Parts: sequence; C-alpha cells; structure tokens
Amino acid sequence: MKTPASCTVLIGAADLLPALKERTSESGELLTFTDVEALHALEVITKRRPNVVALERLFAITPRGAALINRIKADPTLEQSEIRVISHDSDRMRISLRQPRQGGPAAVAAPATQSLDQRGTRRAPRFKVAGTFGALLDGNPATIIDLSTIGAQVVSSAVLKPNQVVRMALSDEKNQARFNAAVAWASFEIPPNSGPRYRAGIKFVDADEEVVGGFCQRHKMS
Repeated sequence: MKTPASCTVLIGAADLLPALKERTSESGELLTFTDVEALHALEVITKRRPNVVALERLFAITPRGAALINRIKADPTLEQSEIRVISHDSDRMRISLRQPRQGGPAAVAAPATQSLDQRGTRRAPRFKVAGTFGALLDGNPATIIDLSTIGAQVVSSAVLKPNQVVRMALSDEKNQARFNAAVAWASFEIPPNSGPRYRAGIKFVDADEEVVGGFCQRHKMS
C-alpha cells in the first residue's frame, strides 16, 4: 500500500488564509480550506492523513472547529496527524494533545455524553429510550436519546441553537403529543460513520406530563 505523500492541511476564514499561509512553514504540499469547507477538509484529512492539521484560532473555538478537532482525535488512522491552532497575526501556536485511548475512539467523544442536566437543573426522572417512536422538531426528524416529562436529549441533522423555540411532536402506536419546547443547549458533532449533526437538550414548555410520561414508560430501556 502506497504511503500518502507528506502534506499539511490549513483551515481558516477566507480573508485570513493568505496571512496564515505565510506563517505555515511545514515542508511538503500545503492544502488550504476556508472555514465553510470544513466537511470537505475532513474528507481530505481522512484520505491524505496529513502530518499537520492547522486551524485558525477563531475557527478552532467555534462549534464546527471543536467538532472537527474531536473527530480527528477520535480517528485511530489519524494518530500521527498533529493538530495546531495558529493565529494570522501572531507566531504563537497551540498544539492540541491527544487524550490517551482507553476504550477506542469513543474515549475522546466527550460531547456525546452531555445530558439535559449539565447545569444541574433536572427536576424529573430521566430515562434512556430505545428510539422506537417518532419525534419531530419543527417538522424535522429527530432521535430521542433520553426523555423525561419535562425535557429530552435529542440528535438531529437540522440546525439547533440555544434558546431556539421549536414545535415538538412525539408519536407511537399508543398516543401522540404536540407541544412547544425550547433548546436549552446544543453542540455540533461530526461522527466517524455518519454525517454532521446537532445534539441538544430540549426543555418542554407546555407538554402534557402524563402523556409524555406514558412515552417514558413504554420506551425506556431496561
């Protein structure tokens, strides 16, 4: 099998790329991507396995930048790729160190462990559910990860942002529920084996707790 040629991948805002190029002195091929091309950059990174992945500082601290860093860290084929956070107007550089893998790639997938209680506000029992019932957010399909009578953790390909007000619907063969809800928190993810998605904590506004409780009991994982 042919070893990929040495290269560096550089990602940043389009207007900052010229200055960033001047501060990137690595040997070999330099591949540049704007911050809106992050998914394309990830495809190239996975294929080419670059020596260095350099991210502009302001992009690195965005949800998409953080998700990209976590995705690279979680890929065992990219163990030799060094992640650098650089600035267009400074020579200062921060190297993102990899965490020890004790359970494979999942060991670094910290965003996936967030729960509705991340601020200590849970006021009702929460149940992991089997995902065997339908859920919609503003008409877009969503997967329920866990559920209580006052909130849920969901995963959706549709954009979800904190404080966003949504119309939520739950349905199964026994019942259906429609109510207003709000996004309490949200994070952007790029899982290894699927497309980009949003994980979010949803706070119910006017849901019928008895009806939602029925969904909890019927679909909770044993």
